[in-house]
Amino acid sequence: MPQRQTYRPELSGNPQSATSRSYPNGNPEQDYNRPGVRHTDSAVPLHPAAPVIHDYASDGPAPGNIAFRWTCGSNVAAKNTDPRVQVMQYNEDSFILRQNVCVHWEAPFTYLLFGNKGALLIDNGATANPAHYPLRETVDAIVARWAKARGRTRVPLTLVMTSGEDHAQTKGLAQFAGRPDTVIAPTPLAAMKEFHGLLGDWPNGTGSIDLGDRVIRVIPTPGTHKDGISFYDPYCDFLFTGDLLFPGKINIGNDRDFVASLERLKAFADANPVKYVMGGHIDMMFVPGQAYPRFRNYKPYERVLEMEPALIDDALQYAREVQGRDLMLIRPDFILLNGVSPDQRTDVWPADVPKIRPPHPF
Repeated sequence: MPQRQTYRPELSGNPQSATSRSYPNGNPEQDYNRPGVRHTDSAVPLHPAAPVIHDYASDGPAPGNIAFRWTCGSNVAAKNTDPRVQVMQYNEDSFILRQNVCVHWEAPFTYLLFGNKGALLIDNGATANPAHYPLRETVDAIVARWAKARGRTRVPLTLVMTSGEDHAQTKGLAQFAGRPDTVIAPTPLAAMKEFHGLLGDWPNGTGSIDLGDRVIRVIPTPGTHKDGISFYDPYCDFLFTGDLLFPGKINIGNDRDFVASLERLKAFADANPVKYVMGGHIDMMFVPGQAYPRFRNYKPYERVLEMEPALIDDALQYAREVQGRDLMLIRPDFILLNGVSPDQRTDVWPADVPKIRPPHPF
């Protein structure tokens, strides 16, 4: 599959590197791309005199690495010494941040994406106090480092949410109040629709956020929350779905909207390449159908974050099954809760889901 980054010496500020050949991630014959080192075209030269313009266009998903183990918390939260914000660099323009599970049991994920004109932060975590959850400090450090590598003096930042109703993804907003060069999407429903250009066409329209040659699509997906939104990144081919679809206990707020949103996502994924569905949390264990209870701050056997796009079809099939019924339905990679408590238990175990006792402690 063609890779998304293409070395363009005319944009790199290094005319001596120009050749008649294009390279997917830089010229491996040059010293700055010696074997074994992460190949990149944006750090050429290492101290650019002018802003580097990155080429985000290609036929396939941008290269990236998500082979990573998230910190799992501790039985005694007060003794946990892991970073309050864990940072994973998927590629040079895409970062995944996670709140420490001992700071908040939901351990929400936040996504930071860069383009040629600015950066986008999708969701912002469950804790306002920067002493406990230094999200802005962490984002500022990433932005400053990225700007230096790209020869930029300013990087405008936009903050958006997959749901303004989700307290586990909006509390960090307070840390960004008054931050220069920052735009924050409003949380009231009508104002949010207007911000994304969806006021007259909700929930069937789509919006866009232009980061500079990296245009993020905005897809209304109410169902778990009435203001739910998903975001699609055509550079990494990631679909960010927040609480609508994630490896965990999905609490359906309106089952009719939930089914309609999954139908909308399925149609979108059929028409656009999706490498991974990236949710806002992880509840599931690595064994099928097993999830951690709420408020647990030690999760050593988590399922991976990324979900294959085929799970949209799976979720849609079983969302239709629970529609109109007060029911808990277990699937290998998620659990649907419609009209029942998030702490609901069931003795009904699907025949096609292996029942494996998870290891202890859990």
